[in-house]
Amino acid sequence: MHARLHRRSVLTGFAALALAGSARGAAAQAGPYSLPPLPYAADANEPHIDARTMEIHHGKHHQAYVTNLNAALKDQGELAKLPLEQLLAGLDKVPESVRTAIRNNGGGHANHSMFWQVMGGKGGEPAGEVAAAIERDLGGFAKLKTDFNGAGARVFGSGWVFVTVDRDGKLALTARPNQDTPLMEGKRVLFGNDVWEHAYYLKYQNRRPDYLAAWWNVVDWSRIAERYAAAKAGTLTI
Repeated sequence: MHARLHRRSVLTGFAALALAGSARGAAAQAGPYSLPPLPYAADANEPHIDARTMEIHHGKHHQAYVTNLNAALKDQGELAKLPLEQLLAGLDKVPESVRTAIRNNGGGHANHSMFWQVMGGKGGEPAGEVAAAIERDLGGFAKLKTDFNGAGARVFGSGWVFVTVDRDGKLALTARPNQDTPLMEGKRVLFGNDVWEHAYYLKYQNRRPDYLAAWWNVVDWSRIAERYAAAKAGTLTI
């Protein structure tokens, strides 16, 4: 009898812990936005980006942007119903009391959601329409890499370097500080690289140029080609 009661109390305790864990998980995701899963294993970008960096970057940093964005939108009614790209493009309509939080955390959520999508590949060179657009608008792939890496290295502090794309398929190179994104100007991002230290410091320490050069080895050009087609079709969101 006592053994059965002890076992029942242990099982009840485990159940309570499981429910508490579920509640904490639900609280972290409470709101309109959620953390997208990585589309590949955390070690898929080894040796150029280590698995531990990917785990921390995705599970801690990106999760924090999602959690803080949902918190900022908690009492914002109609704003919380907007797709992320529309929310960011309309920051001037966001109440000033939460505008900075939505700018920083919404931008962080959008930037990272794009970032995971365009990696996990084997690098190499673009092909097809993307290669032709890079040749036409950015002077060719070799020049793009030089200019892109240079723009990323020149970002003071933290930020991003992007290639944007419009409905006509025209490309442009740009950089933004912090978690700002071209989405805030109604533009669309074809691909981009994160130059916050949390993206590379465990492996590269202060050698940002080394990270920028290595990053091209994990680019997935097939996913970028899909994003390019979506941009021309008007269906690319973030």
